[in-house]
Amino acid sequence: MNESKEWLLKELKAVEDWEKSQSDLWFWEKLGRLPFKLLDKWTPDFIQKKIGTLLDELGQYIQTGGRYLSSVSNIPNYYPLLDVQTLDQVKELPVSTMDAAVEKIANNRKKLATVQGASTGIGGVFTLTVDIPLLLSLQLKTLQDIAICYGYDPNSKEERLFVVKCLQFVSSDIVGKQAILAQLSQFDGPNAASKREVLSELQGWREVVFSYRDQFGWKKLFQMIPIAGLVFGAFINRSAVNDIAEAGNMLYRKRRLIERLGQYNP
Repeated sequence: MNESKEWLLKELKAVEDWEKSQSDLWFWEKLGRLPFKLLDKWTPDFIQKKIGTLLDELGQYIQTGGRYLSSVSNIPNYYPLLDVQTLDQVKELPVSTMDAAVEKIANNRKKLATVQGASTGIGGVFTLTVDIPLLLSLQLKTLQDIAICYGYDPNSKEERLFVVKCLQFVSSDIVGKQAILAQLSQFDGPNAASKREVLSELQGWREVVFSYRDQFGWKKLFQMIPIAGLVFGAFINRSAVNDIAEAGNMLYRKRRLIERLGQYNP
């Protein structure tokens, strides 16, 4: 790896600048939540039940990985031109090589999300019960695959919590984002108590699904219109996966950069 300390510091500064830029999004995020809270009053029961199922599935994901768990056996697919088979080998790769693998994953998932959103958007409100869990699954798998590309194992319960925190970060307002960034900054620290504090939030995972649902707000309202939902569905899902891929890339990249910097003598 030909990564100088100066290069690592420069790249870390770029990630931190991105984190600061997220504060500009809070107004639109709050605006997006309001209509969905009103829509709840007449949302059909079968959609409400699907939301309840998602709560249970996300809880199962945190505890065991469930059906959403990605496998480290996919590593050779992420680095087809390199003889890389294990996470330990991934950890030794240059960060720029990791970045390139993540970019390919993000582009592929955005294309998949576009097709998925268009196909489930045709039926309007009735296909939302299919679209929402599919999108959640795609976002979770995208985050896990990004984790693997940076050398982290989503089979670990701690990493599954980090994945959910990334999901929560995207759907939080500015106060929530700041709190999550503060928590994640302690995730790999030497203070075991800090990690336990983050892990203790496993009991509060249900808020992630509620904020996830609210995030779509007025966007999903347009998808409820049959046929027109095809266009809106494609755009909404692509945007959602783009946002989660960007956040996952930045937050996992930051961890890897900090770990690399730790290899230099102070």
